[in-house]
Amino acid sequence: MFRRVSPEVTAGGVPPSLASIRTYSKETSVSTPHRHLPPLQVRERAACMCVHGVSCSSFAPGHALHLIQARLSAATPAEWVDAIVEQTDAENGVVVLRTVIAAERIEVWNGSGAVHEVSAGTPVALHGRYNVLAVGPLRFNVLQG
Repeated sequence: MFRRVSPEVTAGGVPPSLASIRTYSKETSVSTPHRHLPPLQVRERAACMCVHGVSCSSFAPGHALHLIQARLSAATPAEWVDAIVEQTDAENGVVVLRTVIAAERIEVWNGSGAVHEVSAGTPVALHGRYNVLAVGPLRFNVLQG
């Protein structure tokens, strides 16, 4: 509630009593209330552009490689596993690897072009903890599955 600061003057030149001073209330016009979206919800709603042939706009597994992900994988060299590419599926973005030491079959997916950089017989390295595939000097964020 707002009250007038300067009192009205009556016809006799005498200011009115405090009881006779009019008060005004501010009307609030509310349109649609703004609903705050937490960052996680916003991130989930973002659509990656790699399905449309444009560069990846998501850092989810298998999409663009985040700088922190690249640095963490580089800082833990003991966790890289050497592997050989067994086969590739360019249509789906799937690369099938076979580890050198354990001969384990690992299937990875990448939407940002890893499948176009490798062919059957290409030596690669896979960082299991941070899901990074190294093809020579190139690094890709992969989804293991």
